[in-house]
Amino acid sequence: MRRLFLLPTLLILAACNAGHSAVEGARTFGAGFGDAATAPLEDLNLRREYIPTVLLQAESNPYDLRNLNQCTTIGAEIARLNEALGPDSDEPPAPDGSYLSEIAADAASKAALDAIRDATTDFIPGRSWVRQLSGAEQHSRHVQSAIQAGRMRRAFLKGMGMQKNCAPPAAPAWFRPSRV
Repeated sequence: MRRLFLLPTLLILAACNAGHSAVEGARTFGAGFGDAATAPLEDLNLRREYIPTVLLQAESNPYDLRNLNQCTTIGAEIARLNEALGPDSDEPPAPDGSYLSEIAADAASKAALDAIRDATTDFIPGRSWVRQLSGAEQHSRHVQSAIQAGRMRRAFLKGMGMQKNCAPPAAPAWFRPSRV
């Protein structure tokens, strides 16, 4: 008798979660709609992607050793880079406990936003030339260069942390400092 009661209860709970996921997906879509619809402004160089200061500093000198004589300062610098770049590839993804319906709603929202972005940028004739002439392509290359420099700096700092026998996050997540 309990099994007969358990199945409808589970179905109701699953349906509630799916409804909640759909609402969250709609909110995500609504939040990103403005950026997708105004994507041509980036092509015309009227709106630019912000480059965090820590990435600009890394781009100017990725191997700077000033004030990096302690594990805490190395870890703090890596934390600043993680904030700008997201987690490093050696760090496991944080378990977010997402339901499959939430993941599906996010994927559907992203696909719809990508379609809108494509539709709004496709109407610009000679888009690649417009990006070149407006300076948008040069800025896009600068953003990618800053990201690459930030990744190089983070790897360099983690190597320095290993050399100084620091514990993570001032070293890779898998590194275990030896006892001295």
